[in-house]
Amino acid sequence: ADLVDQWPMIYKTYLKIEHSDENTEFCLACEAYKKITSQRKRISVARKLFTSYIQPQAPNEVNIDSPVRKAIIRTIQEPQSCFDEAQSIIYMHMERDSYPRFLQSKFSQKLEPSL
Repeated sequence: ADLVDQWPMIYKTYLKIEHSDENTEFCLACEAYKKITSQRKRISVARKLFTSYIQPQAPNEVNIDSPVRKAIIRTIQEPQSCFDEAQSIIYMHMERDSYPRFLQSKFSQKLEPSL
């Protein structure tokens, strides 16, 4: 596989080194969560997402503000939508913060000849 095909893996490695890989992990987990059809399983996975990424001092806590966190707590029993706003915020953080730094990094410079 050429480097362009390896881009997601290289970006993920960069985020891990930068200590912000919880953002991509959270977004990927949200996408998987949205595909769950069983209401019972959805509630169980929502609780796991909450304890892993959302609650204060979570092992992989993502950077969201208190109102968003409280909205998740209020809607955690909802089918698919309780993490949407948090996921949008995390995408925005990556777009404005970690992704531009990645583009300036030695990691992305390795990709340039292939792009």
